[in-house]
Amino acid sequence: MDAAEKEKEHLFSNKDLKNLLIPLMIEQLLNSMMGMVDSVMVSSIGDWAISAVSLVDSVNVLVIQLLSALAAGGTIVCSQYLGRKDAEGSNRAARQVLLTTVVISVLLALFCIILCHPLLRLIFGKIEQNVMDASVIYFYVTALSFPVIGLFNVGGAFYRAEGNSKYPMKISVISNVLNIAGNALLIYGFGWGIFGAALSTLLSRVFCAVVVLRSLRKPKQVIVLDHYMEIRPERALIKKVLAVGIPSGIENGMFQFGKLAIQSSVSTLGTVAIAAQAMTTILENLNGVAAIGIGIGLTTIVGQCMGAGRKDEAIYYTKKLMLYGEIVLIVSCLVAYGIARPITVIAQMGKESAQMCLYMMGWITLIKPIVWGGAFIPAYGLRAAGDVKYTMICSTLSMWIFRVTLCKILIGQFGFGPMAVWIGMFVDWTVRSVLFVGRFMGDKWYRHKVI
Repeated sequence: MDAAEKEKEHLFSNKDLKNLLIPLMIEQLLNSMMGMVDSVMVSSIGDWAISAVSLVDSVNVLVIQLLSALAAGGTIVCSQYLGRKDAEGSNRAARQVLLTTVVISVLLALFCIILCHPLLRLIFGKIEQNVMDASVIYFYVTALSFPVIGLFNVGGAFYRAEGNSKYPMKISVISNVLNIAGNALLIYGFGWGIFGAALSTLLSRVFCAVVVLRSLRKPKQVIVLDHYMEIRPERALIKKVLAVGIPSGIENGMFQFGKLAIQSSVSTLGTVAIAAQAMTTILENLNGVAAIGIGIGLTTIVGQCMGAGRKDEAIYYTKKLMLYGEIVLIVSCLVAYGIARPITVIAQMGKESAQMCLYMMGWITLIKPIVWGGAFIPAYGLRAAGDVKYTMICSTLSMWIFRVTLCKILIGQFGFGPMAVWIGMFVDWTVRSVLFVGRFMGDKWYRHKVI
C-alpha cells in the first residue's frame, strides 16, 4: 500500500491538516505579533503605561479565557455532531452556544465596569498612582468589549468546527491591522494616550463580531445562524455544551486567577520589574502561539474523530500533531529569542528592565521546548474527547501548587525578582507534561461521551 492509499484510510488527509492548521498557526502568530506591536506603542508612552496595560490585561485575559472555554465547548460539541454527519444537531448546538455566550459575556462586562476601581485595588493592592489611574481608564473601555469578544470567539469556533480556519484568520488579521492603525492615530495623532489604546482595541473587536455574525447568516455553509432574536434556550443542548465548557472555564479561570496572584506579587517589585515581566510575557506568548494553533486544530480533529466513532484516529492524530507542535515550538523559541533585544530597544525600555527581560528570555528559550509541548498539546485532544474533568483538576492543582506557591515563596521569602515567576512556570509545565502524556498513553480519556 503506497502513501496515497494510506492517507485515504484516515478521516483527514495531509491536505486537510494543512488547510486547518496553517491558518490557525498564522492567526495565533499574527495576533501575538500585533499584540507585541501594540505593547511597543503603549510602552513608548512610558513604563507606567505598559505597566498599567499589563496589569489590566491580566484581568481581561481571565474573562477572555472564560469566554474561550465556552467557545471551546461549542467547538467540541459541534465537531462531534459533524463527525457523525448530523448537521442539524450541530446547528442547534451552535444556537445554544451563541445564546449562552451573550448572556454570560454581558453579565461579566457589567460586573467589571461597575466594580472597576475596587476590583483593581483588591487584586493589585497599593501600586503607584499614575499606574492605577491609567489602569482604571484602560479597564473601563476594554470591559465594554467583552460581549463582542465572546461573539467573535464562538463565531470563529463554529467555522473551525467544520474545518474552516482560514476565514476567522482573515477577520482576525484585518482586525489586528485596524487596531494598530487606530493606535497610531489615537495615541500619536490625537495624543489620547492610554485611552486611545483602549478605544482602538474596543473598535477592532467590534469589527470582528459584526463581520463574523453577518457571515454566519450565509446559507451555503455547514453551520448557519440567522434570526438571532428567535433563538430560545434548549436545556438539553445547553447542558451538553456546559458539561464541556464549565470544566474548561474553571480550568482557564483558575489558571488566570493564578496568574493574577503571581502578578500581585510582581507588582510589589516596582515599575522596572513590572515592565520587564510584561515584555517577557509578550515574547513568551509569541514563542508558543504557533504550537497553540496546532492544539486548537487538534480540538476539531479529535472532536470529529470521536463523533465518527474512530478512536484509533483520535490517537493517531494526537501523536502526529504533538510532533508538529514540537517542531514549531523549537523554531518559534529561537525566533523569539533572536528578536528580543531589538524589541526592547524599539520599545524604548529602560536599561535595567531590558536586561532583566533578556535574562528571563534566555531561560525560557532553553526550557520551554523540552516540557511545554507535552504540558499543553495532548490536553486539547483529551478535552475534545470529553475528558475535561481530568485536565481541569490536574491543571488547577499544578498551577496553584507549583507555579503560584513556588513563585510567592521565592519572591516573599528568598527575595527573588520576576525570574521567580518563570521558575514556578517551568516546574508547572514539567508536572503537567508528565500527567497529560501519561493520561494520553492510557485508555480512560477516549471512553467519555459528549453527545
